Amino acid sequence: MSRFHLFARLGCIALLPIALPLALGGCAGVLVVGGLAAAGGAGYAAGQERGVEGATSDFTIKTEIEKGLIAADPKLQAQVTTTVYGGRVLLTGRVPTDQMKAAAGQIARQTRDVRTVYDEIEVASAEGLWDDAKDAWITTRVRSEMVFDIDIKSVNYTIDTANGSVYLIGSARTQGELDRATKIARYVPGVKRVVSYVELRTGAPVAAGPSPAPTTSGGYGSSAAPQGSIEVQKL
Repeated sequence: MSRFHLFARLGCIALLPIALPLALGGCAGVLVVGGLAAAGGAGYAAGQERGVEGATSDFTIKTEIEKGLIAADPKLQAQVTTTVYGGRVLLTGRVPTDQMKAAAGQIARQTRDVRTVYDEIEVASAEGLWDDAKDAWITTRVRSEMVFDIDIKSVNYTIDTANGSVYLIGSARTQGELDRATKIARYVPGVKRVVSYVELRTGAPVAAGPSPAPTTSGGYGSSAAPQGSIEVQKL
């Protein structure tokens, strides 16, 4: 079962009116099209750096890639998660063969208006897969922490979790904001690593800054050890 279908079963659609920011990764389609949800989605997209036009373009790219995956192999679409921000495509998930991984990457790269493709698909058997429910919980936890951090414009970040690895893609206003976002993800229980494909407004990749000062409150900024390392990929 893909993470999209799992998230939908967990009530993503039902929770949309009260948890719109938390639903960005799993319910992007609902945000862009469809009745009352479209109005809420337009307002949400308008608050992002990419704007309504950019969000609509990204949704079109995502749809075309997923159509291509289904045409190539329905199992491929079910096993690969496609995330798009500003024309940049992030592919995650697990497939059983190198051929399936290569096919997914090729389909994404050949899709119109795609700027670049970040292929994080793992080649591995289904045995020992991280529980998808745990990944969904991590994504929701990271999103909620960002939403309640007044120094982070959370709508500019898209979050995908695969096998305990948190992938961030989007746009950061400042170096300090990006540091806070990556550290929030790093301290969530169960996170193995945090991979950032977040751009500053200039488009330049940035490295994580110093760790926050310990507190006694628990969670992010606490004296507890971080759960995962931070990897900043060249864009």
